[in-house]
Amino acid sequence: MSVKVAVVVGSLRKGSYNRAVAEALKELAAPRLALEIVEIGDLPLYNADLDEDPPEPWRRFRQAIAAHRTVLFVTPEYNRSVPAPLKNALDVGSRPYGQSVWNDKPAAIVSASPGLIGGFGANHHLRQSLVFLNMPILQQPEAYLSRIDKAIDVNGRLSDPRTREFLGKFAEAFADWIERVG
Repeated sequence: MSVKVAVVVGSLRKGSYNRAVAEALKELAAPRLALEIVEIGDLPLYNADLDEDPPEPWRRFRQAIAAHRTVLFVTPEYNRSVPAPLKNALDVGSRPYGQSVWNDKPAAIVSASPGLIGGFGANHHLRQSLVFLNMPILQQPEAYLSRIDKAIDVNGRLSDPRTREFLGKFAEAFADWIERVG
């Protein structure tokens, strides 16, 4: 039986390289993992004043994450950190205090960038937040995809065979790790 995995893509851009990576991972991870992208683009900025009567997008997002056993983050790097919509999604899902939908969910991170360091800064900055959110994180293999713009074809599909092979192995390692950590 497939493990349900919520996929949170940090980029909102139409034609996002990271969304292309997430879509490729959906294919490569099957049948062991059933990846489902959970959208974050419509989430109003987190504001504790709204906790008593949360906006509908917050409720929908929290329910979607809660319905999955584990989470895969696929993100670009913005200014050596994660994009604002991804940070906002972490905050929305972690509140109100004591009701975090992230708690104890195994997680993995793939960062992808046209640059040479493959989103290393975003990947590690995100890890800091996930530690606080009590999400055990896959340590190996690490996934920093550099020059991702060269690996995506004109149709927005991940076409580079070496990158596809690496991501297939990453997906297998993630599935194996999920089985071990529960």
